[in-house]
Amino acid sequence: MPSLFIDGAAGTTGLEIAERMAGRDEFRLITLSDADRKSVSARAAAIQDADFVILCLPDAASREAVALGEGAPTRFIDASSAHRVADGWTYGFAELRSGQRAAIRDARAVSNPGCYPTGFLALVAPLVAEALLPADHGFIVNAVSGYSGGGKELIARMQVDAPDIGFRAYGLNLEHKHLPEMQVHAGLSRSPLFAPAVVRAFRGMLVDVPLFLDPELGFADATALHEALADHYAGEALVSVAAMGTAPGELLLSEGDAPTDRLALYVLPSADGSQVRLIAMLDNLGKGASGAAVQNLNIMAGLDELAGLRA
Repeated sequence: MPSLFIDGAAGTTGLEIAERMAGRDEFRLITLSDADRKSVSARAAAIQDADFVILCLPDAASREAVALGEGAPTRFIDASSAHRVADGWTYGFAELRSGQRAAIRDARAVSNPGCYPTGFLALVAPLVAEALLPADHGFIVNAVSGYSGGGKELIARMQVDAPDIGFRAYGLNLEHKHLPEMQVHAGLSRSPLFAPAVVRAFRGMLVDVPLFLDPELGFADATALHEALADHYAGEALVSVAAMGTAPGELLLSEGDAPTDRLALYVLPSADGSQVRLIAMLDNLGKGASGAAVQNLNIMAGLDELAGLRA
């Protein structure tokens, strides 16, 4: 039976993964006491003993944890942003491109995608790859997330310290740690302009990419964009593409939204077809974090890909 160690199991993502794995019998879980979680030697022993390690740590700590496993055959899944564009790491978005599942299955080190990049890349990467959107376009990405994405500190602020906050725009200097992976894995020649915000919902995420569809600048029409996305994700259990132009009149994030590992994509053109909004909706803690980590673990271990997922 393969063994699994979750390094950082007390954090928001780590707790969700631990809860998912608690009822499964395919893995032997390696756990540490509260004291040993802070012990480098105890963590190193757990990492080297484990067949699989999921890192739910800040970036610097994730790099240090990988170093602790040097020389061991341990296979890593890193939920931080430390290795998402790093050499030697496989990007853990199985549905992103042909061959990605096989690459994840065979990889020693897999970087879990970021939550916002999951939505952006699901929409844009297949279309750029098919030359239906220009790789040199300056994409604008408007996105809102549930406040759980900010971890325990932001959860406490939104629930206890400042419960009147309804909307929190951040990244106002146009710098964000997710930008490199958005550019690299979408195959873009320039970084997107990314405008993230947090809203009063515990979980959930909406990623909105508005476009002017100018054929002289290399943009395909909305029908072609929709057909390409529908073809790309045909048969995928976790990613769906809504019928062309269909939306329920509004797309909502609510405080009580249920957890999900699904990712829903929308292509919403204007009446004259000159503009379109590409929108992705997902659970920032599901397909945007813990769900993706469990999916990648299943693939790497040769198990049912959907085991433990909320499909």
